[in-house]
Amino acid sequence: MTINRREFFKSGLALAGGVILPAELLGSNRFQDDSEYDIVVYGGTSGGVIAAVTAARKGRSVILIEPSNHLGGLTTGGLGRTDIGIEGTIGGMSLEFYSRIREYYKSEKPWVYEARSDYMNRSGLLEPESEGMFGFEPHVAKNVYKQMLEEAKVPVVMGERIILGDRGVDKMRDKIVAIETESGNVYKGQIFIDATYEGDLLAVAGVSYHVGREANATYDETLNGVQTVRTHNHIFPGFVDPYVRPGDPSSGVLPGVHDGDPGEEFSGDHRVQAYCFRMCLTDVPENQVPFEQPEGYDERQYELLFRNFEAGETRIPWLPGAMPNRKTDTNNRWGFSTNQIGVNYKYPDGDYATRHRIMEGQEHYQRGLMWTLANHPRVPEHIRDEVGKWGLAVDEFTDNRNWPSQIYVREARRMVGEYVTTEHDCRRLRIVEDPVGLGSYTMDSHNVQRYITEDGCVQNEGNIEVSPGGPYAISYRSLLPQKKECGNLLACCAVSSSHIAFGSIRMEPVFMLLGQSTATAAVQALEEENELHNLDYQKLRAQLIRDGQKLDVDTGKYPPLPPDENPPVHRERHASEPVIEEGCMVTRDS
Repeated sequence: MTINRREFFKSGLALAGGVILPAELLGSNRFQDDSEYDIVVYGGTSGGVIAAVTAARKGRSVILIEPSNHLGGLTTGGLGRTDIGIEGTIGGMSLEFYSRIREYYKSEKPWVYEARSDYMNRSGLLEPESEGMFGFEPHVAKNVYKQMLEEAKVPVVMGERIILGDRGVDKMRDKIVAIETESGNVYKGQIFIDATYEGDLLAVAGVSYHVGREANATYDETLNGVQTVRTHNHIFPGFVDPYVRPGDPSSGVLPGVHDGDPGEEFSGDHRVQAYCFRMCLTDVPENQVPFEQPEGYDERQYELLFRNFEAGETRIPWLPGAMPNRKTDTNNRWGFSTNQIGVNYKYPDGDYATRHRIMEGQEHYQRGLMWTLANHPRVPEHIRDEVGKWGLAVDEFTDNRNWPSQIYVREARRMVGEYVTTEHDCRRLRIVEDPVGLGSYTMDSHNVQRYITEDGCVQNEGNIEVSPGGPYAISYRSLLPQKKECGNLLACCAVSSSHIAFGSIRMEPVFMLLGQSTATAAVQALEEENELHNLDYQKLRAQLIRDGQKLDVDTGKYPPLPPDENPPVHRERHASEPVIEEGCMVTRDS
């Protein structure tokens, strides 16, 4: 049996809306030669959904291919307390998504476990003049995406993983002709969009990319590379011994610690930001699953946590962002938390089995952490009492034991394309002439390693949180590979940027607006029968503005922000935080 694109679109299911098919329904069928799509979007992340819907609304044939069985990326995977930076930078279909969320929650019907007014008061997310709503439940976000796909009649295929390596892409000179998946299906297209967090399609297509941190010297930055001095948040504030037997290096190091050198200050390395799952928790007893001790639990994994408490730490190591119906988007916080630092270095370039092992290990670690915080006698009683009030939400992620399917890939591969967005762009020290979207969030890197200082205590390294001081422009060329490498590919997630600049770009609203921009550029290229690298930018700009995108930076209101000549090197303490006299801080003199 073969599948003809024209018949595929004419099917009854397609007429009823978008077609969402699991890969097994396609079996080993191959598409006929005449089933070439105008645009193939690989990756059903937030950016991928918006790219596909954009293309379909503009009348082009498009298919959305998601390698996993999860649609919507982090936006539907637990990250419901959205990091937005400046709300006014969000436009187009990204804003449309959040406006649909707001419209949904205007009704009283969704408010089962708390009143709408109570949520608004405790979250502080919704201003009267806001067009969107940026706190939402995961299942609501997924329903909105499905609705958008169905309205646009976008066919979606789930569980279709591209073959990693040379066999995954059929390429003629500098153009991708088709991609092949592990199930044997072949998807042909004129233009391809890589909407994966991992940059799998661009890598298979032979496009240059970078994994890890560049040295500051690479792009003349100040916030890249190894940063033992500047790292002053989410660290161990007290002296925590890293050895199995305290004070005895011969006994070996505890899990999660490496005994090597952290690296020369500001030098590049292979390390990437730590990952986690953004758990959806609730304190509503009738809607929660209590934290359980996972099979194979090993309390040695949490010895650093215990020692941190014994050194004087009194804070709960989590960041529970408010979501509707007494739920939270629970993120990493403080020195030992949901980020399992240092275990994900092989993820970006790993095969599917390697990534699966990392994801399973992260889930096991995080489930064990939550049980530990709620039950272990070495955890302070006030923390046990508070964490014990919470559990996984029964009505979320019902197909995965109430656990998110999407791990938070904070960074993986980053394309090295026609233009590399860097700290200079984020600080508006330079403003590109071809913007296709705006970023505004803090240049934010989570920790990447846990090492032993010269004083013999454990410390985290890699956390950087520096505001760009306003919005900045993202270049169209940052979405393009180098012309010599591939002429019909765009990327909306693994965009061309340095490690620290990507720390700001990597927000879900930005991925969505870049998804819209990549699809708009693709449509223009098809209409003009032109190359992506030769598009008339002014025409693209005019179309993006008509479609509601925000592209311009008010440099009068937001002037360039030079690097701080005297950056903070010690963590600022809140009045409620413990004062720990014998800390393990790294200073400029050490």
